[in-house]
Amino acid sequence: MMSATTRFAPSPTGLLHLGHAHAALFAAREAGAEGSFLLRIEDIDASRCREPFVQAIFDDLSWLGLSWPEPVRRQSAHMEDYRAALARLDGMGLLYPCFCTRADIARAGDAPQGPDGPIYPGICHSLSVGQRAERIAQGVPFALRLDMARALAETGPLSWRDLDQGEIEARPDDFGDVVLARKDTPTSYHLAVSVDDALQGIDIVTRGMDLFPSTHVHRLLQALLGLPVPVWRHHPLILDETGRRLAKRDNAPSLRGLREQGLSPEQVRRMAGFA
Repeated sequence: MMSATTRFAPSPTGLLHLGHAHAALFAAREAGAEGSFLLRIEDIDASRCREPFVQAIFDDLSWLGLSWPEPVRRQSAHMEDYRAALARLDGMGLLYPCFCTRADIARAGDAPQGPDGPIYPGICHSLSVGQRAERIAQGVPFALRLDMARALAETGPLSWRDLDQGEIEARPDDFGDVVLARKDTPTSYHLAVSVDDALQGIDIVTRGMDLFPSTHVHRLLQALLGLPVPVWRHHPLILDETGRRLAKRDNAPSLRGLREQGLSPEQVRRMAGFA
């Protein structure tokens, strides 16, 4: 196996579970013996991220036998990188402020469903420059959306390569005008990971199949921002006994809990699909 630079990028919003263990071990294996496995803390959501969970991530992964170079990149310490990317997109005329609440979007009628939920119906897209400026001056909360039609006109057709599924035609338009930042958070998941992967020199992006659709948006952002293009490998998800994917919100058994039950790292690695 050729060496590569990969990453595992959890959010410190709860304790890691077996699904996280599988994702981390999968990324480390893809790096190869001579490659580099990086840990990144995706903590842009200040309302949900907690510092004790950051230390728990370090403890759990070390217990599993994983190691990584220091310092660990924490997204909360690099907001200027995301602001610079937003400024570049804004300078290209690709962003517009959206003042809609969820209720506003719901009242607009039945919108087709995209990978992230209902596709934005474009309520604020047609606001004039003056109307936008007036609402911003009034302090109306807003998000910054990507004008998808203009963005695709800028890049033309795009594709990306999954190591298991081959060349994939990029269809970011399935998401509509995605949100790239909010007033209280100057980046979204889509923008932050695209910038981070480029800055960290990630060669192979590994993640679960639930994030496969997001890759379409990330490929578009790479093209717009002139970022290097990695390859991707999406792994199956670890499911519970009912067939649902393990999730923090469903109180999936944590690695800490399994450790406290007396299980060894080797046992947990096997439970996560790695001998």
